Amino acid sequence: MVSSPELLYTQQVRTYLKELERGDVAAICALFAPNAQIFSPFLGWVQAAPFFAKVSEASGESTIRPIDICVSTTGARRATGYFIYDWVLKDGSAVSFECVDVFEFDASGLVERMIIVYDTYPIRSTVGDKYA
Repeated sequence: MVSSPELLYTQQVRTYLKELERGDVAAICALFAPNAQIFSPFLGWVQAAPFFAKVSEASGESTIRPIDICVSTTGARRATGYFIYDWVLKDGSAVSFECVDVFEFDASGLVERMIIVYDTYPIRSTVGDKYA
């Protein structure tokens, strides 16, 4: 049993990164509240299920290399996952980039909002409109 919000948020982010790497849309969506919103630099605000389905449809075998997980020190229900995403698309295109996902949790520990932050320039030069 998780004994504090900080441990819960850390575990949720770890699980998210693991399932994102596996590409398990159902397992990823189970971490999110039913009406959760995600901000993607490519797609804008999107609900979790359609967003992760689109990521899965576009992706081949990708690798997530976690760097750090940081939990809010202000008491906010927030944590960040900092990682390197070695993203491979179904057509074999590949790009590696650093990413920070900002997670906001509801009272039960499900993600209700996630903001994805990364430099889109190198990704757009490789991926183009294959994902948008």
